Amino acid sequence: MSAQPQKTVLITGTSSGIGLATAVAAAQAGWLTVATMRDLGKADALRRAAAEAGVTDRIQIKRLDVVDPDSVADCLTEVIAEHGRLDALVNNAGAGHVGTIEQGTVADVRATMEVNFFGVVEVTRAALPHLRAAQGRVLTVTSVGGVVGQPFNEAYCAAKFAVEGFMESLAPVAATVGVSVAVIEPGAVASEFVASQSLDVPALTAAAGPYGPALQAYIDRTMKAFGSAQTPAEAAAPIIDALTVDRPAFRIQTSDRARDFVGTKLADLDGSAVQSLTGSWVAG
Repeated sequence: MSAQPQKTVLITGTSSGIGLATAVAAAQAGWLTVATMRDLGKADALRRAAAEAGVTDRIQIKRLDVVDPDSVADCLTEVIAEHGRLDALVNNAGAGHVGTIEQGTVADVRATMEVNFFGVVEVTRAALPHLRAAQGRVLTVTSVGGVVGQPFNEAYCAAKFAVEGFMESLAPVAATVGVSVAVIEPGAVASEFVASQSLDVPALTAAAGPYGPALQAYIDRTMKAFGSAQTPAEAAAPIIDALTVDRPAFRIQTSDRARDFVGTKLADLDGSAVQSLTGSWVAG
């Protein structure tokens, strides 16, 4: 009897954070892991983590820029040529954006949508024929910000809301051809608020004009929340579970705190509970 071919998963945005932790954990779980990132010059952290975990032989690092259709197509072509199959896709690549629209530009919003929404659409579209052949699954890391709109995150939450709507609509269609679709909703994850966005907080608040007090209140509250955040490895664990269970739920939160937060919105028919909650974040 011939051995079953090793299952292959492609993960985007693996240079740091949840993506890096998910790539290592997937390899530890036995997956042949194609770990992708836009800038291969940032691959050293993943290489070190893979070596420490003893899974270097199960992680293949490739370049993939989710906003470049040619890059997406080239990467998928290489994966199929080299491995013959794709069993799962984890859409993780994304970028934050802090600001409010009066003081930003529509170009800022478009750029945020391009990475966080259209990038997901591009990669999912390219992967679906291969996932359909393998009866595989699409897991997309969104955010609790894809369910609850948050102050000074208008562009980011708009993009994540769009991803959730896209995937919620795709899920029943994909299921008819054997592909499971799920969204993963982390809350605060350690090191991913100020550091990952390179925020100059004093300059940001100084430039905020009439919004300065509200922005400072928001940043103070959010930095405290991130002080007790999940680690990337903790956030990655439910993703690995969703890769392996027979029928993953469509919406998966990565912590009790995230479940409570999302639950507030899903039970809030008139929006007053969310407005009261998030309004308190920007009160002086």
